[in-house]
Amino acid sequence: MVRIIEDNKRNYDLVYNTSKDQFNVIAGDSLCGINFSVSRESLYNRWNNITISFNGDAGELTIISNGKRYTQKKIHPAKGSCYKLLFGANQFEPFATTDTPPMKVRNVKIFKKGRLEYHWPLDEVEGTVAVDLVKNAKAMVHNPSWQTALHSKWQKGKSITVNGIASVAFDEKNEAVYVVAEDTVYSYAVKNATWLMKNTNDKINLNQGNRSFFNPADQRLYNYILGKETPAIHGFENGNWQGNFPLGEVTGYWHANKMFSSVDSSLYLFGGYGYLVYRNSVQRYNFNSHKWSNLKYKGDFFTPRYLAGLGATEKGDTAYILGGYGNSSGQQILNPRNLYDMMRFTVKDKTFTRLFELKINREDFALANSLILDSKKKIYYGLIYPRHKYNSSLQLIRGSLQDPSFQLLGSVIPYAFHDVHSFADLFYCKNSNKFVAVTLLRTDNNKSVVNVYTLLGPPYIAPVKTIPEHNNKVRYALYTVACIVLFCLFFIFFKGYRRRKLKIETAESEYNHANHEPVSEQFNEMELAEHLEVQTAKVPAFKNTILLFGDLQVFDATGNSITKQFTPLIRELFLLILLHSVKLGRGVSSDKLNEMFWFDKSEKSARNNRSVAIVKLKSLLEKLDFCTLSKDSGYWMMEIDYQHFYIDYHSYLNIINNRKKLDDDAIKHLSSIVQRGSFLSTSEYEWLDNFKSEISGNIIDTYLHYLHKPEHHNDPESLIRIANYILNIDPVNEEAMTLKCQSFVALGKHSLAKGTFENFEKAYKHMYDKSFGKNFSAILENAYNLKG
Repeated sequence: MVRIIEDNKRNYDLVYNTSKDQFNVIAGDSLCGINFSVSRESLYNRWNNITISFNGDAGELTIISNGKRYTQKKIHPAKGSCYKLLFGANQFEPFATTDTPPMKVRNVKIFKKGRLEYHWPLDEVEGTVAVDLVKNAKAMVHNPSWQTALHSKWQKGKSITVNGIASVAFDEKNEAVYVVAEDTVYSYAVKNATWLMKNTNDKINLNQGNRSFFNPADQRLYNYILGKETPAIHGFENGNWQGNFPLGEVTGYWHANKMFSSVDSSLYLFGGYGYLVYRNSVQRYNFNSHKWSNLKYKGDFFTPRYLAGLGATEKGDTAYILGGYGNSSGQQILNPRNLYDMMRFTVKDKTFTRLFELKINREDFALANSLILDSKKKIYYGLIYPRHKYNSSLQLIRGSLQDPSFQLLGSVIPYAFHDVHSFADLFYCKNSNKFVAVTLLRTDNNKSVVNVYTLLGPPYIAPVKTIPEHNNKVRYALYTVACIVLFCLFFIFFKGYRRRKLKIETAESEYNHANHEPVSEQFNEMELAEHLEVQTAKVPAFKNTILLFGDLQVFDATGNSITKQFTPLIRELFLLILLHSVKLGRGVSSDKLNEMFWFDKSEKSARNNRSVAIVKLKSLLEKLDFCTLSKDSGYWMMEIDYQHFYIDYHSYLNIINNRKKLDDDAIKHLSSIVQRGSFLSTSEYEWLDNFKSEISGNIIDTYLHYLHKPEHHNDPESLIRIANYILNIDPVNEEAMTLKCQSFVALGKHSLAKGTFENFEKAYKHMYDKSFGKNFSAILENAYNLKG
């Protein structure tokens, strides 16, 4: 199990004899007198503490196992020796061995005279290096299987595709996930990660927006359409559905939240969305009377919403509802937004109480349908995701029921979010201590793709690495020096900034004149570029501005950001029309809009939906000056006055289309634009891929065109700067890497050149899963002659 090698000469082994269920200690090639046992129940179900202690003065070796002490004298470990610690198999000659039992190891500690010298918790999530908490010493691990990863990385089960618009339910007691298809009921056993299917004797009409629920009281499965008829009931004993629904109905309560209350044997449903309206109703289905009812509630205002998360207490007497998407009026046309309030609903008095609102300093998000509550600890778990992305991802969070704090946990789960065509939910298995995430996606051919993911609880929280006490004085001294250096750099930068500003104002006049662009008195493009260059952490609020590189940012006529006011549909519609207007100058036809956004609608329905969307978009654009939406040419097009309105994409086009007049100021301007990030980095649309690919290629070509000018070949610092710009866009651009390495060599910075090449090799290996194929020397030989 563990081999300790003394001065590369002598081994001390702790071994496990499987035939006798006994531990033995070996010194050299002989058994010591130490042997002991650990009960199977403890060995296989609990962590066991074992201490190996050397006493050079007394010549003893002592083993302490779970508090019991075993000592062997006359071992005579050498004083002041160097020891290697090897767990399991090893290839260290001449002590190599592959004879090792299956085992789990954690909390390896080394003490010297009672003082802790090293501590490896072995709680890493991935990789082949374990880090010591005391001195930051590193231990190497071969072929690790990190137990912590099961608490951090979601494990994907087998995907299934089922017939119809499926829905999902959960049996908490038996830890089973049920998927209701039109002709089959599927069950997923969480314990052994297996699917079972049972064909039903009759088909059920699974209309749009149907939901399923497993009733723990009668052990039956219910399928319902909120606001419609009595639920259909499935009996597992005979495989029949009792009841059905008229074909073709669509719910007005998509993504409503649910809670089962054992207090009154009822299913409560909150909110939802349908027919361009967000809901704030509370509906109840009583399993005894088999009737629906609308509840009149009181207390704080429950904002109409959908895409919220709900968690209930064990008895179902209290519900906690977090976040969602909607607005106070309930009308989709009137500025909907993401919500982050935590609402509590109590069954006894039918009262809503607003507890707090999350403080969001990250990308907007919605929530999967359910929260998992830990009432004793007053915490909840939920899954969040950005609703404005199709190729989205679910992220587990843990938050408090008493304050707005929350934190992200674990890895992300891929989630194809297509609004009402998709669904995500979160469940918890108490016995197996596992979280279960389920995603559904309805396809165009009336099928549903079901994915199941599990995560072992409790979710892993990375430990805070402490700083050794004996290093604090050194670190404080370093911090003090760093602060002084930063202050001096800031002072130098501020003086240089004043000089650069005057220079840029002059260069800007010349640049705009060369490109026949009048300079606006109300807006200065180069001034924006300068601000973006020196303040990349936060984009300043400029009036009448649209920034497309990095995250989409839209600033209105008063300088306020209105980006979050764009719903996913309006956002995509806006970008589609804007890009075709700026680049091609002709906009998009109505037929093209119908084809892209309402292909599954009748001509009349598509026209009505398009009209509603256009009205919403126009209402947002009214907040901007010098930018209007028109159809004068027969195409929907953005009419923009670029003398008074700034779009970074328009400036980018001016630069790359005038490469013959490319100079230092144009390159600085281009760099200030692209350093915000890749083009529309958080927007993922199929039609946008061509724009992104073309832009990345044009930027790289422009930089390379600039680099190939003869005057730059003897300017290594300039080449390094431009090469960095290229590598930020294309980390495996060989030409940029070559120029950068040769430039560092020309400056005498050989280690930086070598580091650049090694980073490139890693990026190349990661992207193409194969080695680069050239060595460092070959790269230097093929580069420019920078020394002239």
